[in-house]
Formats: sequence, C-alpha cells, structure tokens
Amino acid sequence: MSDFRFGNYGFFYFTAFFFLLSLTGHAIFEWLAYINDQADHGAVATTNGFLVIFLRDTLENWQSEFLQLIWQVAGLSFLLHAGSPQSKEGDDRKEEKLDAILRAVDAKHASKIIADLDKKYVRK
Repeated sequence: MSDFRFGNYGFFYFTAFFFLLSLTGHAIFEWLAYINDQADHGAVATTNGFLVIFLRDTLENWQSEFLQLIWQVAGLSFLLHAGSPQSKEGDDRKEEKLDAILRAVDAKHASKIIADLDKKYVRK
C-alpha cells in the first residue's frame, strides 16, 4: 500500500482549492447579477433560471479558455510524438552537438562509441 502524504498530492489539492474558490466566487457574483437583472425586468429570480445562466456562462468561459489550452497542449504533444519536422529538427541538432562534444573530449575513441550507439539506438 502506498504511503499517502499531503506533499505527494499538494499540487492537486492546491489546484482543486483554487478551482472551487473561483467557482464559488463566480456563482455568488453571478447570482447577485442575476437578481439585479431580474429586478430590472420586473421578474422573479428563480433557482432554475439562475442555474441555466450560470451553467451557460461557465461553459462559455471554459470553452474559450480551457479548450484552447487543452488543444494546444494535446496538439503539441501529438505533433512531438508523431515526429513532426519541428520536433525532429531539435533532436537532430542535439545529436550533432553531442557527437561534436564526444569527438572533442575523446577524439581517439569517439568514432567507435558513436557507431556503437548508432547500432543500439537507430537514428530517425
């Protein structure tokens, strides 16, 4: 059984706390705005009416913010995993740098070490 400590999940708890705090704040201020809006129109504020507006505004916010961020992260992860030219370019450059460093440090054995590594780990 794993050892449960707050520190292991601290980032999750911190994020969940701020999420709940912001959602609660949003609900309170949305309710106050809803009551004022209903009063301006001479209508009665109802829980069902508030819930519809609250969910609409919340989902609009999430769509505009979180879905864009999720797509950027997921899209970038997919492109890096699929080996897009942008991700491959960085890997090739790193390989060449490491080869140059190895040749500078141990010129006598560098070619053999690089050849052995190329056999073990095929370059893309």
